[in-house]
Amino acid sequence: MMNPMAMDGRTVIVTGAGQGIGLAISRLVIELGGQVVGVDMSAPTLESAAAGLPAGKFVPVVGSVTDQAVAHAAVAAGISAFGSIDGLVNNAGISRPALISKMSMESWQAVMDVHVNGSFLFTQAVGQHMLDRASAGEKNPGSIVFVASDAGRRGSLGQINYAAAKSAMFGMTMTVAREWARFNVRCNAVCFGVVETAMTEVVRSDERFRDKYLEQIPLGRWSTPEEAATPTVFLLSNAASYITGQILSVNGGFTIAV
Repeated sequence: MMNPMAMDGRTVIVTGAGQGIGLAISRLVIELGGQVVGVDMSAPTLESAAAGLPAGKFVPVVGSVTDQAVAHAAVAAGISAFGSIDGLVNNAGISRPALISKMSMESWQAVMDVHVNGSFLFTQAVGQHMLDRASAGEKNPGSIVFVASDAGRRGSLGQINYAAAKSAMFGMTMTVAREWARFNVRCNAVCFGVVETAMTEVVRSDERFRDKYLEQIPLGRWSTPEEAATPTVFLLSNAASYITGQILSVNGGFTIAV
């Protein structure tokens, strides 16, 4: 039986691909037969990621997701190397924590720029390519996944910028799904809790926060990057061909709702 999550011949742009969740997603896409255009701010990080992946399956693009030119360059690189772009994962993210009364505009804007503006720019650039393919007669032009967070659903102490940005991703996900469904371009979001990455190391090492948070997770542990990657790639694949506009919780039961 054919693997319904097979990514044979598909090209996916992954932002924030150099480490953590982005690298795990890139690795899984490639393991399932696809190829990746990996975008990251850090050239050394991307070089290290590429060194651990099969040759010819990972094309690095160095730059900020907040730069529209980088979004178009990533699309062009994927088309040049592999012929088309079939998926996008808006994963790039940063954290600039501070209490509301002490947060600077610079910290607010930096997080909004990466999560909201960056995701919009890449969605617009990749989406236009997918819509052009649909107009040319392709029946399955692609799928888009936003990497969101429980912070966007419940709020997060000391992270009003991050929580607001992740909430914005929900609105973008549902709007893209509604606008582009007629082209058979699907769009969904994965909503993570705390994943074991460099970004969450401080949170996970703070005993006061760690113990209180873990008590609220029925599975009683953090997610690994690999556990975050699998549902993300599922939403990119044909296994999710009738799923669009949805927010999939991947958080060990931290949020449970009908």
